[in-house]
Amino acid sequence: MKKIPFYKMSGSGNDFILIDNRRGVLKNFKGRKINRFAAAVCTHRMSVGGDGLILIERAARPKTAHFCWRLFNTDGTEAELSGNGGRCAARFAYLKKIAPARMVFETLAGPIRAEIKGTNVKIQMPTPQSLRLDVKIPVRDKTYIGHFLNTGVPHTVLFVDDPAAVDLVPLGRAIRHHELFQPAGTNVNFATIKTPGLVRMRTYERGVEDETLACGTGAVATALIAGALGQGRSPMTLRQQSGMALRVYYRWDGRVFSDVFLEGDARVVYEGEMGDETRPVIS
Repeated sequence: MKKIPFYKMSGSGNDFILIDNRRGVLKNFKGRKINRFAAAVCTHRMSVGGDGLILIERAARPKTAHFCWRLFNTDGTEAELSGNGGRCAARFAYLKKIAPARMVFETLAGPIRAEIKGTNVKIQMPTPQSLRLDVKIPVRDKTYIGHFLNTGVPHTVLFVDDPAAVDLVPLGRAIRHHELFQPAGTNVNFATIKTPGLVRMRTYERGVEDETLACGTGAVATALIAGALGQGRSPMTLRQQSGMALRVYYRWDGRVFSDVFLEGDARVVYEGEMGDETRPVIS
């Protein structure tokens, strides 16, 4: 089979595989085969490995967008949005001369505007939806208080004394699949507010089904919920498990959020080609 060129990129700790599919380099992977392909190449130690696969494709409405993307989680499911993935996609498109430094691209969560600033990328997020504060979440013999917001994908935020002390994977998994958040499930963030402008956080990510080193949509949800609770302000810096920081800007009028932006690092780790042995057999 023909070799498939790709970039490996990191968005503040989230790593993604990016492929320019505008000319159909993956035309042989149709239907469920693309989901199996994504899961295979995202498998660490067996292939390239990553938190997701991003395909850059032709825009459905080229007069209003420079390109369209498709995002696949490590389990092969297609996702609506990733803040860090979106920033990587924007910089990839800029480096490949697919789009200018200020661009618009299509996602399942709606059109996303982005601006390239060196290795930093700032994107405008879709209007958050479905804010629910002080949700009681019974897990085994304890009830947790969480706060829910959809920032393109669903997120639940729990404020804790120390995110490092949380047994994140089992608790995150239990909340991710909790009946309160079905049928879509939820991503789960554990955060502590250091100051009104600084938060430390960790994330259990739906689709990855594990902790990730960073989460853009989770950072946005955490910042906005802190603001809605009167404990945060814009701009807010959110320190990720990777040690890197994301910055979130927003307006909050006491009822709705607007002008929500996410900014952070998006850099190329390496460039390569997938050969037959890079891509595990897909049956």
